[in-house]
Amino acid sequence: MNRHRPLTQKEAESLAIQALAFIAAEPERIGPFLAATGIGPDMIRAAAREPDFLAGVLDYVAGDDALLIAFATEADINPFDIPVARDVLGGRISQ
Repeated sequence: MNRHRPLTQKEAESLAIQALAFIAAEPERIGPFLAATGIGPDMIRAAAREPDFLAGVLDYVAGDDALLIAFATEADINPFDIPVARDVLGGRISQ
């Protein structure tokens, strides 16, 4: 769970896709996510190819402590990796 090196772009994208799959796995998680993003279920696959959308997924997860902890626990990751991955995808951290 502890990370001793920065995330790469590919690792950040993978983490965001993992978070998106976690959200999509449960109707009580995907409904509010779709409402917050304004996209339809049919648009998720195409949107997931965009780094900005993936960064938004991580923003969404980080914005809800219960969701963040649930995802981090299920994915066996450090919750602090979420904002780091978001910064990588958003271009705030370069490799």
